[in-house]
Amino acid sequence: MIQIKNLFKAYPTRHGPKMILNDISFTVKKGEKLGILGCNGAGKSTLIRIIGGIEKPTSGSVSRSMSVSWPLAFQGGLAGGLSGVDNLRFICRIYEVDFQSAFDYVAEFSELGSYLYEPVRKYSAGMRARLAFAISMTVDFDCYLIDEVSAVGDRRFNEKFKSRLADRTNNRSVIMVSHFYGVIREYCNQAAVLNAGVLTIFPDIKEAIKYYESVLYGKRITF
Repeated sequence: MIQIKNLFKAYPTRHGPKMILNDISFTVKKGEKLGILGCNGAGKSTLIRIIGGIEKPTSGSVSRSMSVSWPLAFQGGLAGGLSGVDNLRFICRIYEVDFQSAFDYVAEFSELGSYLYEPVRKYSAGMRARLAFAISMTVDFDCYLIDEVSAVGDRRFNEKFKSRLADRTNNRSVIMVSHFYGVIREYCNQAAVLNAGVLTIFPDIKEAIKYYESVLYGKRITF
C-alpha cells in the first residue's frame, strides 16, 4: 500500500513561496490503478517524483509498504557519461537483476543497436526515452509510477511500449499522471484531477474526465 498524508510542496520564487501541492491525501492499495489528470504545470510530475522518493515534500508523509518504481518517463537517473549498457549494469546491481537477461530484453525493446555502447549524453531525447523505458521494464515492481507515457517516443515505439506496459502492470498497482485522459481511461480503474494544488478523487473515471474538461477547459465530453 502507498499512503499519502497531508502532503504539501512549495517552491521558492522571487515573490515568495509558490504552493504546488496543497494538503494532498490518498491511498493506493495493491492492484489499484489511479490516474491523475492535470494540465501542464499543475504539479503532476512533482507529485510523482515525491511518491518515488526522488524529491522531498515541504511537509506531509509518503508511506510505502510495497516496492515502487522510479517514474517511467524520468531520465534523470541515467548517467550521461556512461554508456547505455553501463547504465543498465548499474541498475541490475542495485535491484539484483540478472544482467544478461536484462541486456537481451533492453537490446530488443529499445532498438538502439550499437548506440547502447555509446555515452548516454550523445543520445537524442527519443533515444534516452527508449533506454529509460526499456530498463524500467527489466525490474519487477509492486507499483509502477508513470509520468506522461502518451508523450514519449514516436508513435510506433509508443504503441510497443504501451503493449508491454499493459502486460507488466496487469496484476500490479499503477499511479499514472497525464494531461491526456485517453491513457488514463485505458490503464486505470480510478481517477483524480489535480488543479491549483488540490487533488479531487472521483469514484468514476468518466466523472473525473468531465470535471477535468469542464472546469479546466470549459468543455464537456459526451460518452
